[in-house]
Amino acid sequence: MLLATIAVGFWVARRIEDAVVRNTANATALYMESFIAPLIQDLATAPQLKPENDAALSRLLTDTPLGSRVVSFKIWVKGAKVVASSDADIVGKTFPGSDDIKQAWTGQLVASFDKLDEDENLDEQALGIPLLQIYAPIRAKDSGKIIAIAEFYEVATQLKADLTKAKLTSWLAVLLVMAAIGGCLFAIVLRGSRIIDRQVVDLTDMAARNVSLRLKMQGAAARFSQLNDQALRRIGADLHDGPAQLMGFAALRLDALRKEASPKALKEIDGIEAAVREAIQEIRNISRGVSLPDIDRRDLAEVIQGLVDAHAARTQSEVKLSSTLPADRDLPIAVKICVGRVVQEGLTNAWRHAEGKGQEVSVQEEGHSLIVSVRDRGPGLPERVATSAEGSYGLGLAGLAGRVESLGGLLTLGNRLDGRQGSELRMVLDLGGVE
Repeated sequence: MLLATIAVGFWVARRIEDAVVRNTANATALYMESFIAPLIQDLATAPQLKPENDAALSRLLTDTPLGSRVVSFKIWVKGAKVVASSDADIVGKTFPGSDDIKQAWTGQLVASFDKLDEDENLDEQALGIPLLQIYAPIRAKDSGKIIAIAEFYEVATQLKADLTKAKLTSWLAVLLVMAAIGGCLFAIVLRGSRIIDRQVVDLTDMAARNVSLRLKMQGAAARFSQLNDQALRRIGADLHDGPAQLMGFAALRLDALRKEASPKALKEIDGIEAAVREAIQEIRNISRGVSLPDIDRRDLAEVIQGLVDAHAARTQSEVKLSSTLPADRDLPIAVKICVGRVVQEGLTNAWRHAEGKGQEVSVQEEGHSLIVSVRDRGPGLPERVATSAEGSYGLGLAGLAGRVESLGGLLTLGNRLDGRQGSELRMVLDLGGVE
């Protein structure tokens, strides 16, 4: 707006000056030509003015009221030669043709205000007053051909005052118009800014409510996960203390019957005993899998170490564990349950699908994020993997992913991120959003 105001202001002021100067020059030139043209008609046939016409021209511009307005004059002929002038020293001299004179020879009236930069204008510059410089073509009466150029300088003190007033008025008008436009734009932007501020406040309140709702949802999910884990632990304990004990009692009774059985019945008893012992082992495996070891009284590092040791003992395989968690790092029980289930599921999948090759568990805390990875050196996974398959303990990857997402985390299953052959189950959990 400022640059536009300056540009428009200068442009309007320039147009006003050009219009005022041209109108004033036209009136003055028409007035002067009525007096000067009859006195220089002899230039149509001769290179010089007649002495009497030269004297009359000098008297006209010195001894009359017209002379008080026109302080200087020159009569130019072809070749940029001065044949008459109020300054007798330059009469008969030739000067470099200026652009104004060349334009005047084309038949145009040329005027400029207070621009005295040519070599022949030394006397006019010495006056120190504003002058209107006019170049008027003089034509022959009989043929209309341009025979000379009359250059004269009119005192322009009043013109300068009028131009100054007109420029100030134009600048004031431009400033007022631009100020009005700027005020309208400011009002529009101010209204939009206030609307945006209100929307920002509303969005901030909505975001705060969303954060509160998210935290409440995560808290509810954590409590549900805790209750679910407690239920699983009760189921595991019930399996261990109920069916497993009953199946053990059945195995003992079979041992008692073996002593009284016939050789033919011994074969049947051996088969039944093998099935019973296999069922006992399966029940014990399930009871160990559905419950996490002392998760409420141990920190996360101890829980993970216990799960790794239990898996290694159960499967007779090697598991490499790397952890950057501090020894005393304590986390909410919901997080420990979630991490424990991820480690359980990952190790079980590694044992099933990779035959336990290169099993690795990595636990890292980076900033506010907890990253848990379970890797193997198996054949890896195809490009598209179904992540909803049920795991060995009824959790399944889909249910496990839901558990992780309920705490604001992300669970992914794919090929190893380090470029080696094998698969990787990876969990990233933002601890900043977990109560």
